[in-house]
Amino acid sequence: MKDFLEKRNKHRGTFIIKVENNSNNTWQGEVVWAEENRSEKFRSALELFKLMNGAMESQCAQQDNNSEMRIG
Repeated sequence: MKDFLEKRNKHRGTFIIKVENNSNNTWQGEVVWAEENRSEKFRSALELFKLMNGAMESQCAQQDNNSEMRIG
């Protein structure tokens, strides 16, 4: 479990969140992934979290692939 947490903590991201509206008891707006300079609109807080999670998963996969290339 400790190895999993250490590996997970290596992958970090910076997100800039602009909440443009708050209707239906949730947020709508835009999120910018600073490291990749990519932005996406979101329609709910859940969608925002899914976008950020997807960005982090793709970063983890990319870093894992790069480390495998260096080893092999």
